[in-house]
Amino acid sequence: MRVAVRVPPELSARVPAEQRGPGLDRDAVRLLVSRGTEVTHHGFRELPGLLRAGDVLVVNTSETLPAAVDGAIGHARVVVHFSTRGDDGRWAVELRDPDGRGTTRARAGGPAGTEVSLPGGLRLLLEEPLDRAGGRLWWARPLVDDGGSGPAPAGPGRVLGVMRAHGRPIRYSYTARDQPLSVYRTVFALPSADGAGSAEMPSAARPFTVRMVTELVSRGVQFAPIELHTGVASAEAHEPPYPERFRVPEVSARLIRAARAAGGRVVAVGTTAVRAVESAVDADGVVRAREGWTDLVITPERGVRVVDGLLTGLHEPEASHLLMLEAVAGRAAVERGYAQALHGRYLWHEFGDVHLVLPPGRASRRALRQQLRVRREPWWCEPAHRVHVTYESP
Repeated sequence: MRVAVRVPPELSARVPAEQRGPGLDRDAVRLLVSRGTEVTHHGFRELPGLLRAGDVLVVNTSETLPAAVDGAIGHARVVVHFSTRGDDGRWAVELRDPDGRGTTRARAGGPAGTEVSLPGGLRLLLEEPLDRAGGRLWWARPLVDDGGSGPAPAGPGRVLGVMRAHGRPIRYSYTARDQPLSVYRTVFALPSADGAGSAEMPSAARPFTVRMVTELVSRGVQFAPIELHTGVASAEAHEPPYPERFRVPEVSARLIRAARAAGGRVVAVGTTAVRAVESAVDADGVVRAREGWTDLVITPERGVRVVDGLLTGLHEPEASHLLMLEAVAGRAAVERGYAQALHGRYLWHEFGDVHLVLPPGRASRRALRQQLRVRREPWWCEPAHRVHVTYESP
């Protein structure tokens, strides 16, 4: 069997759903549902009928920041993508070149000692790459002139103030135009006490509306809020995720434990919710209140210990995203789902359609006994994104 997952450009969602026609709202997107290798097609507004009383949806409340700020290195224009604020006051940043179309293209980071001038008298001093294996993201120290005695460290409030006054949401070339920040914030977004937030929107939750949340609650579906501040994605290199700050509060840990004890399903809304919840699981497999930094990368080998299902967007194939999907759903379900999404011409990326992965029913469990066994690298990493697979006997 051959599986192709190269996404045609016309399947990139260029504008949000509510801007595609009169009378549309955020929930006017399609919903692909996978139960094992069984795939069905729905509208997102049908979601309440696909869940059941006692299920828990884990949602990320991190607020999207206007994390793209224009700057300069000498006379050269650059765009700074603020990714993650470190505990020492530095920021992980990505420098990009403006492409003349309102978006950006990749640029090599560094070298150490480079200074980037930003509005409001703020400067960034590049100090070292975040990851020694690559130079895309760099730790940069924010500096301001303190009135004559030389540069002084800028506090987090100063950096966030520059973002609020001069920044805009990070935007990629497949989108049609700039959008207001509100377009990049979900119905669950809440401001953090310290002003922290996400460089990019936790986009799986974007189709939810107040009406949808109300209907789900009325049907007995519960919501467990968590917080994970997402960094800047690797749009070109598809790198694994970097450490990110997260918090699973006690009330959410308690909701998840109660749901599992009562036979309810724990469905994560987005890969960020999976990463946060699975980072809060103790040695006994129990979710506990926890906060800090997580460097967890979820793979099929590691598996998931708490999450039963996943609502996620459709993204171009990248190892970390698809490895997490495989950990939740299994290889056969991922292959089947992506093939159906391409065949059905679902829309990709943050403004696109969504994919709900649920535990299989009995019929799907029988089908899953015929597991796909790959004898080489993951199928999405192979040349032309194709792979020959063999079936394992039940």
